[in-house]
Amino acid sequence: MSALDAGAERIARLPGDRRILIGIAGAPGAGKSTFAAALAARVDGTVLPMDGFHLPQARLVELGRRDRMGAPDTFDVDAFVEVLGSLRTGEPVSAPAFDRTVEQPRPGAILIQPGDRIVLIEGNYLLHDADGWQRVAPLLDATIFVHLDHVIRHDRLIARHIAFGKTPDAAREWALGTDERNAALITAGSHRADLVLELD
Repeated sequence: MSALDAGAERIARLPGDRRILIGIAGAPGAGKSTFAAALAARVDGTVLPMDGFHLPQARLVELGRRDRMGAPDTFDVDAFVEVLGSLRTGEPVSAPAFDRTVEQPRPGAILIQPGDRIVLIEGNYLLHDADGWQRVAPLLDATIFVHLDHVIRHDRLIARHIAFGKTPDAAREWALGTDERNAALITAGSHRADLVLELD
């Protein structure tokens, strides 16, 4: 069974009479966004990326965390948890998106409508059990952790960083430094997922 089939099957086992929130977690470069988009197309769902909850660049600089962007404390976890709670109300919910070209969140760029029954929330720290993130998993109906071969993941990360403006050396340094430290923390929570899938 393919990873996509397995994810769709897991969702099909959940109640069909209310909104369903599915968490898709994984390390940087593991393919969360691509998988979430494909799964959303399969199950007629809507994707809500956690990346939109990055703290603005100016705030990261002010806090002295810019060189660790992507770490658990470089996101607005309180706002993220508030949005997840709001998704249970049945009312329209707006959320920020993340613009990689300027590495900044765009407030209100995503709108979840009352008719959006299945919402796929994808992000790094959905299964993290500290720093305020432990409040996230209990708000989700099911969680999926996606894993990708380390070499392929590193290559994709480096290519992504280069595509968005980093020099090859800077891209490699960030992917194997900051990204990899975050990846180790993220992967440590994979055992908490309801389903672990290997991507290729």
